[in-house]
Amino acid sequence: MTMATQMTRRAFGAMMLGTAAACARPEPATLPPTPLPQGFVEGYGPITDAGYNLPGIPSRYLRGVNRRMSGIYNGEAPPNSIDVDPYAKFLYHVRADGTATRYPVGVGRAGKSIRGTATIRLKREWPGWTPTQNMLRTEPEVYEPFRAGVPGGLRSPLGARALYLYRGNRDTYYRIHGTNDLGSIGNSGSAGCIRMFNQDVIHLYDQIDVPMQVLIRSPEESLRVDPENYERGVELPPMIIPAEDLLGPEAVANDSGPTIDEA
Repeated sequence: MTMATQMTRRAFGAMMLGTAAACARPEPATLPPTPLPQGFVEGYGPITDAGYNLPGIPSRYLRGVNRRMSGIYNGEAPPNSIDVDPYAKFLYHVRADGTATRYPVGVGRAGKSIRGTATIRLKREWPGWTPTQNMLRTEPEVYEPFRAGVPGGLRSPLGARALYLYRGNRDTYYRIHGTNDLGSIGNSGSAGCIRMFNQDVIHLYDQIDVPMQVLIRSPEESLRVDPENYERGVELPPMIIPAEDLLGPEAVANDSGPTIDEA
């Protein structure tokens, strides 16, 4: 079965039930995913994007439910929307025909995740990143070295793509974005944004139009829809990255910036 296989509601539910104990580094519940000839799981091999050669995702990060799958949607969000379950660590792109693609995500640590509803009003390829004033105030040891921001490209913590969440016309400063921190996917560990493997956020980016509604499940909804995966993963401590790694001369020299076709 490939990740693109379309399944009946019963089969999709059985797939979810069969992987109840999974987290970011779970053992396979059944058979491991079929590897590509070069040793990568389908959809997660090396890719070239905007002049960058992105490495493939090692299969150890993709075990059990921690990879992209498609099937009949059994959640509570309307068609043509994004449904995020921060407790099961999944994001669903819900389509008009009743199917969905489910992606594993990393979410914010306790008390740091966005809640309720929002709208994707902007999307960007290889976006730059600047820490918010709240991030600088609450975790200066993590974010102060990057007060002036990090330009878009391989060094940016937002990865290959970012989807910007708004409420009305107000930017929430929360994003759905890529990451190079592979171990964070399937866990709680970010400052509140929703992280995806770069291969997954590129795939999602190409599937959606803006504006698009985003619903973030409450604990009650997560338990109703996907109790088997409720609270999978662990809470990770903040990752402190030396400023030299992102802003030093060697880091700058090794990242000439993305080549993006504005058309």
